Amino acid sequence: MEQIIQSLLETDMYKLSMGQAIYHLYPGYKTTWTFKCRNEDVKFTPEMVEEIKKQIQAYCKLRFTSEELAYIDHIKWIKGSYVDFLERWQPRYSDFEIGTDAPCGSTIETKGTWVNTSMYEIPVLAIVNEVYFRMNYDYDELLASFRKRLDEKIRLLEDGSYNIGIFSEFGLRRRLSGEAQELAVAELIRHNQNYVDSNFIGTSNVYLAKKYNVTPVGTMAHEWIMCVGQGNHKHNPAYSNWYALNAWVEEYGILNGTALTDCITTDCFLRDFQLTFATLFSGVRHDSGDPYEWGEKMIEHYKGLGIDPTTKTLLFSDGLNFEAAHKLYACFRNKSKVAFGIGTYLSNDTDVPALNIVMKTTACNGMDVAKISDTPGKGMCKNPKYVEYLQRCIDWRMQH
Repeated sequence: MEQIIQSLLETDMYKLSMGQAIYHLYPGYKTTWTFKCRNEDVKFTPEMVEEIKKQIQAYCKLRFTSEELAYIDHIKWIKGSYVDFLERWQPRYSDFEIGTDAPCGSTIETKGTWVNTSMYEIPVLAIVNEVYFRMNYDYDELLASFRKRLDEKIRLLEDGSYNIGIFSEFGLRRRLSGEAQELAVAELIRHNQNYVDSNFIGTSNVYLAKKYNVTPVGTMAHEWIMCVGQGNHKHNPAYSNWYALNAWVEEYGILNGTALTDCITTDCFLRDFQLTFATLFSGVRHDSGDPYEWGEKMIEHYKGLGIDPTTKTLLFSDGLNFEAAHKLYACFRNKSKVAFGIGTYLSNDTDVPALNIVMKTTACNGMDVAKISDTPGKGMCKNPKYVEYLQRCIDWRMQH
């Protein structure tokens, strides 16, 4: 199989945003990341696992080119010291442990410094996806169904059946293939001027953002809150959001500010998202729970702080399609700024169901870490007792 990841820019923008903050503030932190396939009927064959190994080995030989580094350097919140680090940085295959001892037939775990292991998640998931679909199905047939569905999506934006305002493509980690994701981005850009009330502004894939001269989109993920808030044994994990938001402001000030709300429940997040943070951050991102309840809750929170919610952005990114985005846009467009990050629906919508695979931080500095989101079951932790402890901490804080 041809090399799947051909550039270190083939990662989500939030990996560079978090990577810079990790490099400057937490260079000594060590993390463990664990792969999980949530599809009970999916089986990776030994041949697939061997191909995944080869693809990861090839990925680990890549380096950032001078042209890529120049592109990163021109992103306004990226600092020269981090660009200098990336010039020397290279993935290490010795950080990977890959095996077959799992119900799905594939195990992948990475261990090492956070500044390294954080960068592996997105390319690994993209590799696993593409290997699985190319080796398990007729890829040409899948791509043909992908093209057909993409054409229909674009038609519905052009005729005004769906109006979703500002949106970006967020599908790198679960894409059918690099070819499919690039096709989606290219076609969405090509037809952009024809949309009735929708505007495609960018992609989380930094490589494609550079190639097609659109915005690379992404700020923080759950790992930031989990590791900053729970990777220090002195911290009460119910205050994870405060530690994470404070560190983000230390690194970025008012730049690059979209806060993720659901790592240890949105209600707990709001205890820390008070006037200073709510003013400094340009908006908030939804990734679990009922999006309508969440949106109304955030608007009321801003109003309660004396902040005009129409000056803030609600970014929705939880398993969206155009129909869901259309309804959310209609609901919130006059109450706040609204944006959408749409993933699998744009990068892997075929006649075959997409994989539901993840790679999550399961330990930081030798300690368990976990998230307790607004949707039960989205978390992933090796130690159930730690999850119970984290929940007790949250409950005590909320009750007292």
